[in-house]
Amino acid sequence: MQAERKPDSSARDAVDEIQHAWLRELPGVPVESIGVITRVWRAAKILGDERRRTLTRLGIDSATLDLLSTLRRAGPPYAMAPARLKDQCLVTAGAISQRVARAEAAGAVRAVRSPGGRTLRVELTDAGHALIEGSVERLLSYEDDLIGHLSPAERDRLTELLRKLLDGLLERGHADSRIGPPED
Repeated sequence: MQAERKPDSSARDAVDEIQHAWLRELPGVPVESIGVITRVWRAAKILGDERRRTLTRLGIDSATLDLLSTLRRAGPPYAMAPARLKDQCLVTAGAISQRVARAEAAGAVRAVRSPGGRTLRVELTDAGHALIEGSVERLLSYEDDLIGHLSPAERDRLTELLRKLLDGLLERGHADSRIGPPED
């Protein structure tokens, strides 16, 4: 069991209050994870909400942003096979098909098909280039402002810590068998 760490009361926030309450109510239960996980969840919620609002203002949804960004970051000729897009976007083949169909209907991509109708590759159009470059520039400028209260050194340190956290979570897999199966 880890020793209780009491945060400096002058720097205490709502998450510290939650952690302290559980420590009081269930002595002996490890509560240290609350300080990290609850803050990550809350930050993710705030940042996710901000991103959705920003994308709405920009006139692009997150799935289209992901598709067009993946194609744009690939470099010339800004084209990929659907299977590679699926892997890069971390979605299913069906999701990529839907994304491509929507983006193609909007004129942002062109699907090059075989005579049998199978999509061989997806290419970014000139309209897609303009949309993604304008959107990414405005989105990243806004998100840079969201973390503007952190110094460059703090950003670097936080980046490294989050990378380490994510790597550790990915190494563990998606579930912990000690907890048991999820309830219906």
